[in-house]
Amino acid sequence: MPRLPRLVAALLFALTAAACSVPDPQDLPRPAPRDVAALAQAITDLGPQVDPDEARRMARIAYDYPLRLAVEYQVEDRPIIHNMKVNQGLKPRGLCYQWADDLESRLSAEGFQTLELQRAIANSESAIRIEHSTVIVTAPGASLYDGIVLDPWRNGGVLFWDKVRDDTRYPWLPREEVFKRKRARFGEARAQ
Repeated sequence: MPRLPRLVAALLFALTAAACSVPDPQDLPRPAPRDVAALAQAITDLGPQVDPDEARRMARIAYDYPLRLAVEYQVEDRPIIHNMKVNQGLKPRGLCYQWADDLESRLSAEGFQTLELQRAIANSESAIRIEHSTVIVTAPGASLYDGIVLDPWRNGGVLFWDKVRDDTRYPWLPREEVFKRKRARFGEARAQ
């Protein structure tokens, strides 16, 4: 092979590899301090027993950790496209429940005393929309519906958050309620 075609082939390979590479976490868009502070305040406002220091720590982790996951999951596309790639075995992880599992695990490792994590699922009864999972933070003993959605999947690693009642895009239900209904339905189907 002559020298010029080898050089062109090497250059094309390098460009292709660069186009497929995943950015380092420090290259992803960093949350603005005001955004982290707003989430910390919203978490603090969940109840008088919530420790503001815990709320600040949770807010920082909830923003930063999904950026790391985006790199680990090799996110390069919109969430629905990434889901297809995960399901085809082209990407390692990144389905909504995996984002929620990993974020919940990381937050649980902090051992928060004045905050509680709950899980929610939306669209479990929809024939059209895909099911979606997330993490909810509440004051201890509070209803899931009085909490805050922490959703890293929706924006591919850039945290989305809102009060559960204000997140009109998804009709959230407690995960255990959804699982209980599915187990009952499965039991009925097996009995027939």
